[in-house]
Amino acid sequence: MAHIRPFKGVRPPKELAAKVASYPYDVINSEEAREIAKGNPYSFLHINKPEIDLDPSISLYDDRVYAKAAENLQKFMAEGILVQDETPHYYLYEQQMGDHKQVGLVVAASVDDYLNDHIKKHELTRKAKEEDRTRHLDVTNCNAGPVFLTYRAHDEIDQLVADWQTHHEPENDFMAEDGIYHRFWVIDDTAVMDRITALFADQISTMYVADGHHRSASAANLGVMRRQQFPNYTGEEPFNFFLAVLFPHNQLKILDYNRVVKDLNGHSADEFLKRIREKFEVEKWGTDPYAPEDKHHFGMFLEGAWYKLVAKAGTFNPEDPIERLDVHILQANVLEPVLAIGDPRTDDRIDFVGGIRGLKELERRVNETGYTVAFSMYPTSIEDLIHVADAGKIMPPKSTWFEPKLRSGLVVHLLK
Repeated sequence: MAHIRPFKGVRPPKELAAKVASYPYDVINSEEAREIAKGNPYSFLHINKPEIDLDPSISLYDDRVYAKAAENLQKFMAEGILVQDETPHYYLYEQQMGDHKQVGLVVAASVDDYLNDHIKKHELTRKAKEEDRTRHLDVTNCNAGPVFLTYRAHDEIDQLVADWQTHHEPENDFMAEDGIYHRFWVIDDTAVMDRITALFADQISTMYVADGHHRSASAANLGVMRRQQFPNYTGEEPFNFFLAVLFPHNQLKILDYNRVVKDLNGHSADEFLKRIREKFEVEKWGTDPYAPEDKHHFGMFLEGAWYKLVAKAGTFNPEDPIERLDVHILQANVLEPVLAIGDPRTDDRIDFVGGIRGLKELERRVNETGYTVAFSMYPTSIEDLIHVADAGKIMPPKSTWFEPKLRSGLVVHLLK
């Protein structure tokens, strides 16, 4: 069962929350972070992208980068930009993107649940990124960014959350520069917190990492490391927990995660289309972008025209949780056998474009940046993700693009 607990959050005052809240560390690069934080000394990017305060020639993995993050965190706390709550709380974090709303419960999640696979994963992690985040945790002594977890929706938990939102004003309520609204509540009723804790312990058997595999893996690494340093640990120390936002599965929005490829592996366009027709029904769509309407439907942009592709029966196993995924169907029937892209994680001939950028971005990549063909995908469903995780399997790379992204800095979890 899921073990969660409230914690003494470190948060910005109301008047600073919009200035502090920042993109996660891994969705923008250092140059973008420098530009975004320019003129804003309150931006949390000074903590989760601390290289912006150092010479650009310094390696991202230099000791000085992690030391700067710790220095900036202490500075923020000393100057009242971040203030720790006096007592433990749960928090609610609602995001609104257009008509879509999702509200998550902000908690300290259990490292043991992660280690025991009660928190399930569906992606592989990269060692360098894990080590980077583990060092950041160790030096700053905080979870700077939350892990995005999901669980199967539960009626009573939904009702408790809705009741709290109905009867209490949000602590923070602002629209970020990208047009997404962020609202944040503090749950300070002990009885409500105790009920939430009990419901997760009794009713929620499994949670799933939706976004943040490197953050959760590094939190577990740090927990194990601290346990070795303090062999008399009780299990109640903050390093046994990590910052997470828990969303019911039926509120989440997964966008398409599209592909662009630089060349046709020596094929002419006619030869390539002939190979595609072996595994797909092909219809020339025209000049308007084709957004797939259903699973196993794909769009393809080639030589100024869009095509609709539908996977033929027998080209995939509909009973296998991996092989029935559209990202696997495209990989197994096009990218590897026709375009010779065996490992999309490492092959520099392929790139991935999040659906938030729209299908015109695929056209732009092909028309202006040296790519030859683009594929639009139908979004992977949250049920697909859960089935893969429950089967103990790993999804193909770049299978899911969650929106909206969680902002960092609205609350921090200290590890000591």
